[in-house]
Amino acid sequence: MQLTSRYRFVASHRLNTAALSVEQNAKLYGKCNNPYGHGHDYVLDVTVDGPLDASGQIVNRAALDALVETQVLQRVDHRDLNTEVEELQDQVTTTENLAVTIEGMLKSQWTLPARLMRVRIAETARNAFELETEN
Repeated sequence: MQLTSRYRFVASHRLNTAALSVEQNAKLYGKCNNPYGHGHDYVLDVTVDGPLDASGQIVNRAALDALVETQVLQRVDHRDLNTEVEELQDQVTTTENLAVTIEGMLKSQWTLPARLMRVRIAETARNAFELETEN
């Protein structure tokens, strides 16, 4: 059995890497390389799986919501991902890297009986990124 819970957050970022020149960054990342950054209304889906417990649930939803709130949302919502999220400081803040970072944020405090199975982030109506987690 699987359960997917959906969360929303707003954050800004700039795609840029010191490994490339100003011109190369502009060519690679286009408008996402704007020196002042840009923002997204992200949609985060967290999928867990496992057997039903005695209460008929995979996981206590309030406990899952609390974990996502404290470990992820409080740290990324209304933040500049480049400067305010410690785990992203030395990375290009692509949504792919954000998904990996969120997986790590969740796993670092994961005590729920269900298994974290997938992290999915949609940054726009056209782009979504899915990470199947490893145990």
